[in-house]
Amino acid sequence: MTELGRRERKKLQTRQSIADAALELFLARGFDDVGVKEVADRADVSVTTLFKHFPSKEALLFDEDAEMESSLIGAVRDRPAGTSIPAALRDHFIGAAEGHVDHPLFESFARLVESTPSLRAYQRTMWLRHEKALAEAIAAEIGAPPGDVRCAGLARFALEARDVIFSRPDRERAAAELFGLLEHGWQAQQQA
Repeated sequence: MTELGRRERKKLQTRQSIADAALELFLARGFDDVGVKEVADRADVSVTTLFKHFPSKEALLFDEDAEMESSLIGAVRDRPAGTSIPAALRDHFIGAAEGHVDHPLFESFARLVESTPSLRAYQRTMWLRHEKALAEAIAAEIGAPPGDVRCAGLARFALEARDVIFSRPDRERAAAELFGLLEHGWQAQQQA
């Protein structure tokens, strides 16, 4: 792994500073009651710099978008030998759920997103934006042509399952049941 240069480290620090300032202000006062200029001022950057790092006000809260897509694709491509794609995605979602819900600000963040229509819409759009990349990774793994409907369907269902999993108190069980359905189909679930 290559070490980041000074300039790249500075960019990452600036981006993190902006994201931290936004989260702090939005949690304290609500998303709609805080302007981007106030976030930029808190992070000690210009509004122009803020928008160089984040394309919209909503994006300030979802600063891990690229990492999420990369980890989804990695869950498929780097799964252990003998592990099915649905099982690898199940394990990925269980791990992601554990990593996020244990964060001390997770509940506050989730309430903020749920109570703000523009944030709910942005989160859904952002999450489903990963569908194409995930479907392509699935297709490559099974040797299917790009655009294969089965791969697109599995990607869509897996991404949609996230909201159901995160809304349940027993997230591990919810993930196991939903991905079991994806892996084995409805008939197998009815017979169990």
